[in-house]
Amino acid sequence: MSSPFDRDLLRKKADELESASLQETLAWAWEKFGERAAIGTSFQGAGLVVMHTAYTHGFRFPVFTIDTGLLFPETLALKAEVESRFGITIESLIPEQTVDEQSAELGPDLWRSKPDLCCSLRKVIPLQKKLATLDMWITGLRRQQNETRENTRIAELYHFDVLRDQYIVKLNPLAGWSREAVQSYIAEHNLPTNALAARGYRSIGCQPCTRPVADGDNERAGRWTGFDKSECGIHTFLGGNI
Repeated sequence: MSSPFDRDLLRKKADELESASLQETLAWAWEKFGERAAIGTSFQGAGLVVMHTAYTHGFRFPVFTIDTGLLFPETLALKAEVESRFGITIESLIPEQTVDEQSAELGPDLWRSKPDLCCSLRKVIPLQKKLATLDMWITGLRRQQNETRENTRIAELYHFDVLRDQYIVKLNPLAGWSREAVQSYIAEHNLPTNALAARGYRSIGCQPCTRPVADGDNERAGRWTGFDKSECGIHTFLGGNI
């Protein structure tokens, strides 16, 4: 039996998945990895589409989210609604320090003075710990979101931990989807959405670092306004896929 981390086989599979349906892609992931694969979500539209498709077809992937302690109340309300709709419990990854503990040690409003450090402490490190327990991470990344994501592959392989020789497959089953396709799916299946979306928020993260965007802006233009920053780090810390 071949290893699920065989680089050449995975590259070939990634090419095949470019023309596969979302259901077919998730079926392959479930057959290959089962519950060693998990859906990571911040409750953007794409994540809702992935979860709905998976659970509709019996692919019972575990689901997790990163609760930074700075999320909008609307996001937490959506989490509860999604859990009720799909009959699941979504694991919340919690940073080691509360926001108050972080402020006491590193100063208040760290997201203003050192946004990369804040993202690392409150997002990246909790995610790293979770990924160490998995073989596959399923995301809602799409190429259309911004220029840093335009080369996203459907399936990518990363050398996650060099010391332990640990690999992880990152599955981006909606990489080729447009925002319009996502919104159409949500409307067709009457999926719950974040109430902030109706107020001009197109990419929703932590409260201090998220604002509504104007028509014509890219989807992530409302993140980290005033900083030379477009990613929190959870999709860049792994480096390039191998």
